[in-house]
Amino acid sequence: MRRDRTHHQRDRATRRSARMLLAATLVPVALLTVLGLITLWPHDVDHQIRKDVVRTGGTTFVPGTIQSVRPVSCGETDASAGSPQAADAGAPDDHCAVLRMGVDGGPERGTLVDVTVDAVVLALSPHPGQRLQLARAQIPGEQPAYQFADFERDRPLALIAALFVLVVVLVARWRGLLALLGLGVAGAVLVLFVFPALITGAQPVLVGLVGSLAIMYVVLYCTHGFSVRTSTALLGTVFGLALAALLGWGATRWTHLTGAVSDDDYLLGQAAPHMHLTAVVMCGMIIAGLGVLNDVTITQASAVWELAEAGAGDNPRSLYRRAIRIGRDHIASTIYTIAFAWAGASLGTLLLISVYDRPLLDVARSELIAAELVSTLVGSIALVLSVPVTTAVAVAVVSQARERTTPRTVATADI
Repeated sequence: MRRDRTHHQRDRATRRSARMLLAATLVPVALLTVLGLITLWPHDVDHQIRKDVVRTGGTTFVPGTIQSVRPVSCGETDASAGSPQAADAGAPDDHCAVLRMGVDGGPERGTLVDVTVDAVVLALSPHPGQRLQLARAQIPGEQPAYQFADFERDRPLALIAALFVLVVVLVARWRGLLALLGLGVAGAVLVLFVFPALITGAQPVLVGLVGSLAIMYVVLYCTHGFSVRTSTALLGTVFGLALAALLGWGATRWTHLTGAVSDDDYLLGQAAPHMHLTAVVMCGMIIAGLGVLNDVTITQASAVWELAEAGAGDNPRSLYRRAIRIGRDHIASTIYTIAFAWAGASLGTLLLISVYDRPLLDVARSELIAAELVSTLVGSIALVLSVPVTTAVAVAVVSQARERTTPRTVATADI
C-alpha cells in the first residue's frame, strides 16, 4: 500500500514538474512559433514565380507504351529521319535503340511515334508493354516531336510506399501510425509554408527555424504523447535547432556559400527572382538536422527516466554521469550514420570527383562539396551539444520529482 502511495506521489510530482517546464519554456516558444507562422506566412506566391522559366514553351509530358524495340548504332544517323540506323552485326559497342511508342495522351493519343534512346536507357532493358513518359515539343507550324523523358514509376513507388506503411504499422502499431501522421504534417509544413516562404524572399533562418519548430511540436507530441519525457526531449530539440540556425547562418556567410552549384540552381534563381540562393543553403542546414535531433533527444530523455526508475542514480550527479555515457555511445553511432548517409546520397558526385583525380583539398574547397561538408558539420555540432543539454534537463526534472516525494515515505517503501 505504501509503495503504491509512493508511486502515486511520484507521478503527481512528475506531472507538476512537466507543467512547470511547459509553462516556463515550451509554451512561450510555441507561442513565438505560431506568431512566426502568421507573420511569415507567404502570400501571392504564384505571382513571384516566372512561369516562362520553369515551363519550356510548347513542351508537355504525355504517357506512352512501348510497342517494339529496335537496336541501332549510336554512331550512324539516318539523314532523312534524324535517328540512328540499324546496327550491323559487326558494329561497335555503342548500342542505342529506337522505341516504337503508342501515345496514350495528348492530341496525338492513339498514334505511333519513334523515340531514340541511348545506351543508359537501353541498359535498363525497356521492353514491349512497358510504359514511359514522353516529352512532346510543339513548334508552331511544324509537326510535334517526341523524345524519351523518363520511366513510369507510379506503380513501384506506390507499392514500396505501401510496404513501408505496412511494416511500420505492424511492428510499431499505433505508435508507428502516429509517426506516419506526424510525417504527413511535416511534409505539409514544408510544402505549404517553408518552400513558398523561401520563394517570396522571406528571411531564411527565421523560416527554417519556425517551420522546424512547428514540425517538432506536432511530431514529438503526436508520436510520443504528452509527457514530461517528451517535453524534455522537445526542449533539447529546440536548443539544437536554435544552435543549428545560428551556426548555419554564420557558417554560410563565413565560407561564402552562394548556393549556385549546378544548372538547376541557376534555373531556380531565375524562376524565383525574389529568393536568394544562399537562403536555400541556410534553411537546408536547419531542416537537415530535424530527424537526427529528434532521435537523439528522445533517446536521452528515455535513458534518464529508465535509469531513475531502476534506481541507477542515487543523486543527480551520479544519474547524469550514467546517462551521459549512454549519450556518448549514441553520439558516436549517429556521427557514423550522418557521414554514411551523406556519402550514399552523394555517391555519384564522389565517383565523378574520383574520375577527375583532383587533389582532396581542392575538392573540399569547391562549393559542391564544401556546402555538404558545412551542412553536415553544423548539424553534427548541434546534435552533439544537444545531448548534454537534454540529459541535464531530464536529470533536473527527475531530481525535482524525487525531492517532492516525502523522504520518509520513500525510505519506508524502499524497505
